[in-house]
This record gives sequence, structure tokens and C-alpha cells, in this order.
Amino acid sequence: MIIIRFPDETTKRAALEFLIGRFDGHSWATGEVAVPEEALGPMAREGIRFAVEGRATHERVQSLRASAAIGV
Repeated sequence: MIIIRFPDETTKRAALEFLIGRFDGHSWATGEVAVPEEALGPMAREGIRFAVEGRATHERVQSLRASAAIGV
């Protein structure tokens, strides 16, 4: 899995609509989205803008989970 980020909420919504039913993934409240590497090409061909943040390592996913769990 690869962690990506979208430039704005509108692009993120359009991308998630495109991804649903085609690829597995996970989205966090922090804005990051984990998708399989195979999803990057089809998203780019659709003109969906995104930035690759890196591999979804165990440590990275744990930090995303922890940041979303911080109390208010």
C-alpha cells in the first residue's frame, strides 16, 4: 500500500468515488489515504491530482491511527 494525499477536499471526494469498488484502501481524518500501488496509474489517467507520501509501513500507519485518536 502507498500513502497519498490530495490537494483539496473536492479532489479527495472525487478520488474516493473513483476508487470505491475498484481498489481497496483506507482514509484517515488527517487527509492521508492508503491505496494499492496499482491504483496510482488509473487515478493519474483519470486526471486525479495526488501526492505520494510513501509506503504504508507499519510505523506510518500506527502514527496515523495515533494522530486521529488524540482527544480534544
